[in-house]
Amino acid sequence: MRKIGVIFGGRSGEHDISLMSASAVLQAMDKKKYIPVPIGIDRDGNWYLADSKLETIEKEVWIKKAKPLDPWTLKKHVDFVFPVLHGTMGEDGTLQGLMELLDIPYAGSGVLGSALCMDKASTKDICAKNGIPTCKYKLVLAEDLDSNIAGIVKEITEEFQGAFFVKPANAGSSLGITKVEDPMDIGKALALAGSFDRRILVEEAIEGREIETGVIGNENPQASYPGEVTKGESYEYYDFEAKYSDSSGTRLDIPADLPTKTANRVRKIAVKAYRACDCSGFARVDFFIEKKTGRILLNEINTIPGLTKYSLFPLMWEATGVEFTELIDKIVEYGDERYNHKNNRQTLRRR
Repeated sequence: MRKIGVIFGGRSGEHDISLMSASAVLQAMDKKKYIPVPIGIDRDGNWYLADSKLETIEKEVWIKKAKPLDPWTLKKHVDFVFPVLHGTMGEDGTLQGLMELLDIPYAGSGVLGSALCMDKASTKDICAKNGIPTCKYKLVLAEDLDSNIAGIVKEITEEFQGAFFVKPANAGSSLGITKVEDPMDIGKALALAGSFDRRILVEEAIEGREIETGVIGNENPQASYPGEVTKGESYEYYDFEAKYSDSSGTRLDIPADLPTKTANRVRKIAVKAYRACDCSGFARVDFFIEKKTGRILLNEINTIPGLTKYSLFPLMWEATGVEFTELIDKIVEYGDERYNHKNNRQTLRRR
């Protein structure tokens, strides 16, 4: 049987969410087909070969039975890698680049697709050039804040009317986000986002429904039935606690209550965006449907979406008729397909 390395943890602010997602993957993986090999990365970036029987990963408890691992020897331990690392140093093309260097097939998007989708500003740039509507946005660089904060604040207040969000361009799970309604708060919001990333995204606040869909595949991707996120009444927007707290009151409606024509349009745009950003394997594509106009606006693409019990990606595919264990099989198959396709092309080029 093939040894599937499930890599979790990492140095990003989404470390704990990664542990939850990896637990779900390890529990759902078909043990008749694969031998799971849990591989943990601690918050300092140290790699470990975890207990082979590990299925429920609790904070740093997993390290107690783990052995240090040199990542350059990874190919001795696994035949395939299933990365469950959310955010930077895992979802942004860095881990994918390492797998390419080690010549190990892996799940999900390659270096380019991962990097593009991790940076929300770059995602919006690519989508805009491909005729995919997004909300109004502006990119700010953190290194410009000290020398030109007054000018930047002035530009933002002139460009954005009403409420808007300030967020790190490269972060997930709603970390470092501020909803700004008072111009006096812009400087503080920029500083917070800049503490997470040097690229800061300012984007208009959309009053609308939050719709998501899962996409799987390579050359001919398919989209799941869309789902809808409705935040709890005590939350102003869908922040970290609203996403991952049992008591948040957040509601997930799967499938979303949408007219068939609208749902199909969401799925079609999701596939178009997925292909435009060179995604492969699997991803979750997030949208807003504006209440006043009905416009469908792409928000972002997550190339390693959450796989926890709170996460829409596996739930949307379950509603579409693909159980989580089968979904993992398909994602592994797509990783093999991309690896073999690339290597076959390289072989032909050398002849």
